[in-house]
Amino acid sequence: MKRLTILLVMMCLFWAGAPTSGGYTVGDTASDFKLKNVDGKMVSLADFKEAKGYIIIFDCNTCPYSKAYNDRIAALNRKYASKGFPVIAINPNDPQKPGGDSFENMVKLAKKKNYDFPYLVDETQQVATAYGATNTPHVFVLNKTLRVEYIGTIDDNAKSPESVTKRYVEDAVDALLANKPVPVTKVKAIGCGIKWKDA
Repeated sequence: MKRLTILLVMMCLFWAGAPTSGGYTVGDTASDFKLKNVDGKMVSLADFKEAKGYIIIFDCNTCPYSKAYNDRIAALNRKYASKGFPVIAINPNDPQKPGGDSFENMVKLAKKKNYDFPYLVDETQQVATAYGATNTPHVFVLNKTLRVEYIGTIDDNAKSPESVTKRYVEDAVDALLANKPVPVTKVKAIGCGIKWKDA
C-alpha cells in the first residue's frame, strides 16, 4: 500500500510539470521556428532551401536512450541530408535542471560526436510544447510543406542496433522520397521524459 501511495504521488508530480498542449498529430502542418545552434547561429527550417522534408529529433545530452541513439542519429543525417531530408536535433530540456543539459555541455557533446547537423537549444520549451514532444529522443518527420508525416521513435530496438527489425524513420523518409504513403505514421516514443521548467 505504501509503495502504491508513493507511486501515485510521483505520477502526480510528473504530470504537474508536464505541458498542457497536445501538440501536433500526423497530418497537421507544423510551424517553423528559429533556435540557437551549438555554433551560436540561429537556425530555422526555412534556412534549408533545398530540403524535401525534415527529420526533427528532440534529443538531449544525458538520457541513456539519447546516448544509445547518438550514432544512429548521425547515420540518419549522413544517409538522408544529401537526399533532401536533414536531421535537426533540438534539446528541449530545462538547462537549469541538474544533469548536464546546459548549452555549454551541448557544445561539448556536438564537438565530441562530430555532429554535422544542427543541435539546437529550445530555451523556452515553446517548440517542444508546440510539437507535443514528450521524450528524448522523439522524432517528427515533416514533408517539404511542413506536414507531419511520422511521429515516434527511430526504430524498434534502442539497446541493440544489430537487433533492429523496424526502421520507422528510414521507412518514412524512403516512402516520402518515393512519393508513397508512409507505412507506419505513429509509434510510441521510447526514451526519457523531457525535463520541463517548473511552473
